[in-house]
Amino acid sequence: MANEIAQKFRTDLDDMHRALILVPAVLADVPWREGGWTRKQIVGHLLDSATNNRQRFVRAATEGKYEGPKYAQDAWLAAHGYASQSWETLLGWWEAEHEILMAIVDLIPEERLESSCRVGDDAPVTLGYLIEDYARHQRWHLKQLTASAPTI
Repeated sequence: MANEIAQKFRTDLDDMHRALILVPAVLADVPWREGGWTRKQIVGHLLDSATNNRQRFVRAATEGKYEGPKYAQDAWLAAHGYASQSWETLLGWWEAEHEILMAIVDLIPEERLESSCRVGDDAPVTLGYLIEDYARHQRWHLKQLTASAPTI
């Protein structure tokens, strides 16, 4: 049975998915604010975050700790070419990546939630904190994705 963190993680990501699919495709190429990323780029960033955090979650759960790099957000966005993908493709990728993450988090043994995780030169945190922070990060970007289109 999934622990409390896993249940909350699943609920948070399911809620985010329901909100994300309501973002109109006509806004996909529109920056969320003047000078900001487009909604496609934000979803791409969330995909990159999912990829990086999958490594962190699995390594901490299986090895009892994680130490690894941060990542260069803008370089990753450019390397993946998210801006040239269709909105529907990006949303499908988001859903698939997060189904994988939810399945991983569901299977993390309770005692491994205390595993030490150090990302870049940040202070170490527990795996449980990293999982909860990941969901907070998703919710923060959801506010950008659902913001009214600016008048440019």
